[in-house]
Amino acid sequence: MKITVMSNSLEQTKQLAENLAPLLSRGDVITFSGDLGAGKTAFVQGLAKALDVKDRVNSPTFNILKPYFYGRIPLYHIDAYRLEDGNKDIGLEEFIDGDGVTVVEWPQYIEEYLPKSQLNIEIVNVGTSSRTLTFTSTGERYQKLLEEYERLIK
Repeated sequence: MKITVMSNSLEQTKQLAENLAPLLSRGDVITFSGDLGAGKTAFVQGLAKALDVKDRVNSPTFNILKPYFYGRIPLYHIDAYRLEDGNKDIGLEEFIDGDGVTVVEWPQYIEEYLPKSQLNIEIVNVGTSSRTLTFTSTGERYQKLLEEYERLIK
């Protein structure tokens, strides 16, 4: 299943994430595609807020992984951009297969560690503050999740 929505601000992007968060469960994996500055981290900030994460959420580009343990459920934020040239054996699968929600920016660099069933969100800038978000489900779990999400945001 695929749905596309328009966001006209970073705040609206965060709100779309906040609407998604209540539908998420332990073990869920969300992958993001989009250019630098498209709004991927803003979306994760919205998820974190709705999952009751109190820590400041920013992109883990230099850390690769930022775990947030003190919310409704753990949130694992992975930015795989720096893994483009290898050195992938750093234990990411423990988090991806873990007890929280895992969000992955630049998933193409760690595809071998990702489950086949996942939710992908592609974010594309279409102006100075507008962007389209295309949600694509792979697997039955995420098909049902997207059906429910579509009902929530319409």
